[in-house]
Amino acid sequence: MQTALPPVRDEGFLDVGEGHRIRYAQYGNPSGIPAVSLHGGPASGASPRLATFFDPARFRVVLFDQRGCGASLPPGSVAANTTAHLVADMERLRRHLDIPRWLVCGGSWGATLALAYAARHREACAGLVLRGVFLGERAEIDWFFRDARRLLPEAWSAFAAAAPAGRRDALLDWYAEAVNDPDPEIALAAVRRWMQWEAALSVPGRAAPLQPAPGPEEAGRLVAKYRVQAHYLTRDVFLAPGEALECARTLEGLPLALVHGRLDLVCRPDNAWRVHRAVPGSSLRWVANTGHDAFATAMFNAIVQATEEVAGLAG
Repeated sequence: MQTALPPVRDEGFLDVGEGHRIRYAQYGNPSGIPAVSLHGGPASGASPRLATFFDPARFRVVLFDQRGCGASLPPGSVAANTTAHLVADMERLRRHLDIPRWLVCGGSWGATLALAYAARHREACAGLVLRGVFLGERAEIDWFFRDARRLLPEAWSAFAAAAPAGRRDALLDWYAEAVNDPDPEIALAAVRRWMQWEAALSVPGRAAPLQPAPGPEEAGRLVAKYRVQAHYLTRDVFLAPGEALECARTLEGLPLALVHGRLDLVCRPDNAWRVHRAVPGSSLRWVANTGHDAFATAMFNAIVQATEEVAGLAG
């Protein structure tokens, strides 16, 4: 498992219009196989760790913070911020960097965005690697905010406790209001409960560690992140019902590898199976005893193997 972060080779901002400037960074070999590694969330931001899935001697890796996320400007902005905008931003960035075709890699929400992009710009894609697949469907969102309580009742009770009893079957709507509260203390308290619940689902079989209280700068960043995430989730990530799976069905013949943890409670395994069945010729690696954490050793190794496989098929 590669643990050392590769150095940033190039970074900058790209003006994508409507008042947004997205921050991007490149790693690895400038003459290597181009690949874009998409962050999840929505709104998690592009951690440099997303570049560690790639051999820096062989790949030219592009990371970018999606609109309103990470270091992109303005932070936390939800104006002109939809899936269609992000797809267009990816294509602008590819052209800006003069990349003819690239591998498109993404996990969780990043997998949704990868499917939407590849369906719209197939000619720009050398292949796809998708991890912990999320399809943006209402049933998945309801699972996270309500139905997963059947598996982790104590953690869900703590997650739901802040909401009035009458609103606990519609927690997403309540949390969307709370993280947008003008009182920063109320917003941050909601963010911390949301994070704790996500952590409980992400590592099955282990109690999630308590999230430490963030400093003022980190608190502002977290509130901005969850405001963008709520913006997407309350709107079904700006996709029609079943649209992400329909995007997948257009990709037959394009090298596509899926990697999914058998114990993933955030994005359930049947998502990967449905995409696999929708794309003849795709490959699917199940990772045993692993949940949603992309950097768990077995998951990390499986992503690296899938990336090498797709790169080889793409030529």
